[in-house]
Amino acid sequence: MSSMLLGKKIGMTRVFTEAGVNVPVTVLQVGPCVVTQLRTVENDGYSAVQIGYGEIKPRNSTMPLIGHDHKAGTTPKRTHREFHVTPAQLAEYTLGQALTLDVLKGLMYVDVTGTNKGKGFQGTMKRHHFKGLFASHGTERKHRSPGSIGSLCSNRGFGGGLVKGKKMAGHMGDVRCTLRNLDIIRIDLENNLLLVKGTVPGANRGTIAIRPAVRLYRSKAKKVVDAAAKAAAAAK
Repeated sequence: MSSMLLGKKIGMTRVFTEAGVNVPVTVLQVGPCVVTQLRTVENDGYSAVQIGYGEIKPRNSTMPLIGHDHKAGTTPKRTHREFHVTPAQLAEYTLGQALTLDVLKGLMYVDVTGTNKGKGFQGTMKRHHFKGLFASHGTERKHRSPGSIGSLCSNRGFGGGLVKGKKMAGHMGDVRCTLRNLDIIRIDLENNLLLVKGTVPGANRGTIAIRPAVRLYRSKAKKVVDAAAKAAAAAK
């Protein structure tokens, strides 16, 4: 079943393997998510599943969202997301169905999407890793400045405004990003907890989305193939 789950980031800790290796992990509280809408090609032009996550007081929601979730037989949800499926896969879902960490059982890697921390207005050295001007004699006291931008006023080299995409100072962070191929270290079905190796974008208690890894690195793809081959051999 192709699926996506919503949850929140709890924080980071460590686990020790049987060999005594220290593994840094991020603890994610995932689900349960409720299927709030099924989008079909006939009605919407595409097939997708919409899920809701997180309880919210009705007074803090809106009447359209309250009625939307009521049609699915559930209480108002704080966050709603969609993930695309094929028409054949759409038949595996029903309105009001609860999705838990069971859908990730047997997987080795997942992709985690979140909104990273905002850092406000930053200069070019922090935002784009500029090296700055020379800190030697003859240089004014502006070593962290970006330098001349006059030669990039237009594609022809003169007139008009700056070329789009010019690296300059500006707002940094607070953007949606995805970390791919994170190792699943442990799944706690009783407490809806998922432990993945490494860091996850965003602050603690921030909303994140988890999906099965879409495109594996070569080394990890080989591990998946080897694990499948061992399971098939053990089944015989």
